[in-house]
Amino acid sequence: MALLQQEKQEIIDGYQLHETDTGSADVQVALLTNRINQISQHLQKNPKDFNSRRGLLMMIGRRKRLLSYIAKHSPDRFRNLTERLNIRVKK
Repeated sequence: MALLQQEKQEIIDGYQLHETDTGSADVQVALLTNRINQISQHLQKNPKDFNSRRGLLMMIGRRKRLLSYIAKHSPDRFRNLTERLNIRVKK
């Protein structure tokens, strides 16, 4: 199930870097994390849904690339973001 507009706006408001920010890497990671959690719950109920599993793996890869970009440019922001979203990262 897709995100409702109100839920999406709440996530954007919580992770935006400035008032008009809607697409920074932080916001994208937060939105992807929410969607990844939803699809993970779906796959626990439907283990044979291989198309959703492929989509999940692609989203995880995209989130990983965004997180590596944030880590390279701003390590403090990276640590803060991973703690707020409860994302495990290799040390």
